[in-house]
Amino acid sequence: MLQWGILRLYHVFALVLCVSTSEDFDWTRNDRTSFYYGTFPTGFSWGAGSSAYQTEGAWNIDGKGMSIWDAFAHKKGKILYNDTGDASCEGYYKFKDDINLMKDMKLNHYRFSISWPRLLPSGLKSEHINENGIKYYDDLINMLLDNKITPIVTLYHWDLPQVLQDKYGGWQNVSMVNYFNDFANLCFERFGNRVKYWITFNNPWSIAVEGYETGEHAPGMRLRGTGAYRAAHHIIKAHAKVWHTYDMQWRSKQKGLVGVSLTADWGEPVDISNQRDIEAAERYIQFYMGWFAAPVFHGDYPQVMKDYVGRKSGQQGLGASRLPVFSPQEKSYIKGTCDFLGLGHFTTRYVTQKNYPSGVGDSYFADRDLAELVDPQWPDPGSEWLYSVPWGFRRLLNFVKTQYGNPMIYVTENGVSEKMLCTDLCDDWRMQYYKDYINEMLKAMKDGVNVKGYTAWSLLDNFEWDEGYSERFGLFYVDFRNKNKPRYPKASVQYYKRIISSNGFPNQREVESWKRKAVETCSSSNQLLAAARRQSQGNMQEHAAMQKA
Repeated sequence: MLQWGILRLYHVFALVLCVSTSEDFDWTRNDRTSFYYGTFPTGFSWGAGSSAYQTEGAWNIDGKGMSIWDAFAHKKGKILYNDTGDASCEGYYKFKDDINLMKDMKLNHYRFSISWPRLLPSGLKSEHINENGIKYYDDLINMLLDNKITPIVTLYHWDLPQVLQDKYGGWQNVSMVNYFNDFANLCFERFGNRVKYWITFNNPWSIAVEGYETGEHAPGMRLRGTGAYRAAHHIIKAHAKVWHTYDMQWRSKQKGLVGVSLTADWGEPVDISNQRDIEAAERYIQFYMGWFAAPVFHGDYPQVMKDYVGRKSGQQGLGASRLPVFSPQEKSYIKGTCDFLGLGHFTTRYVTQKNYPSGVGDSYFADRDLAELVDPQWPDPGSEWLYSVPWGFRRLLNFVKTQYGNPMIYVTENGVSEKMLCTDLCDDWRMQYYKDYINEMLKAMKDGVNVKGYTAWSLLDNFEWDEGYSERFGLFYVDFRNKNKPRYPKASVQYYKRIISSNGFPNQREVESWKRKAVETCSSSNQLLAAARRQSQGNMQEHAAMQKA
């Protein structure tokens, strides 16, 4: 009886702690202040990002095994226009050229991912290590360091070896935890003497929801109401195991850091004076970022997730919640497994309460009981989901600060796309987006948020998952119709370069001149691209004429 009383007391105390932490964030205060002129602290790190499947190409070259994205993209109808990442940017062959582009921009770091099936074609370390893959990443890392660019390495950016999906069901199976740990351990062993920043998973929300709930992403499974929760549970365990492996075996020798990269939109209450809207907005964030951040920082899922999924599961006549449960031992094992938080952010939604009756069926989205809205006045230059709402970035950063004890943050993805048919390299909307979002990050740092670095997404136009090549996020335009995949700098390259060289926004007069100067330099790039296009069309016509003859 005493033990039960203590347990109940502990549970209440933990709940109070959780609630009080959430209340530290003031939902009713939204400071949409004017542009702030100032600079970042000395040592702030500026970079750009990519991932293996999106840029490398060489999908079946030099002993690489097939990934779930290779298999998924090869199925007709899965990717817009049936595009694939088979060749993509040909980064496997052009990484030296790309590093020279980074060097010219004066980047401090480059974020990229290591392809699991390029190193372990069968997925298993015990079966075969592909030394050609090891050499590729060795050469990439060495050249980055030779050019004083710090590598930030993601271990899993969605390209699970297909054989592990076929044999075990991928992240639906707990065996992935050990297999992924073996892969990570190999990376620490081979590259850890030079790599000091490791990210276990990129955006596990997408892996779980789009891979195992909606089926929009590889492996394309539609296990509504259960698949995403099960995949996430195993991913969180895998992250924790890799962190502990590094901590016990490698940290003292290699002096590196291990974190995770979580992507989250900001959710703003439609009416900040309405408590139900505030609760819905917090639910939106907790079901998005908190799903993964709360276990890593606090040892368990957000209470609101446990309450809502548990109640909905009961209403559906299930004997247990569809949200898996961590044992007490697992909670203590998972808690604190984050040396830094990688944060990806692109846009914002307004959120309001909306009840979904249990009769609509199992669904992660219905579990949340909310509706997402957008302001039609928000700019939307590219992707249909991506509206430019800079103030949401500051709000999200401050939420992380209050919710998770002000962890060290590296912004791992932030950027904006453009529509496919737009080939004008003078991307004024992207320059405006970077200016506004980076400035909101600077304001958040003035608020006390512990941001150490910023990564523009992305260095190059690349394969954007189920959207194929129809969305372009790159600072550099890639001509995918040309087999050599030439790169052309957009105006945003010069603009971002000026932010880096000034380490922020020194004064109004100087900053206002940046866009004008960047647009002036991009006109020559536009001419080069147009000439290359004419040449390419001429070659195609000549080839067609020869075939007819």
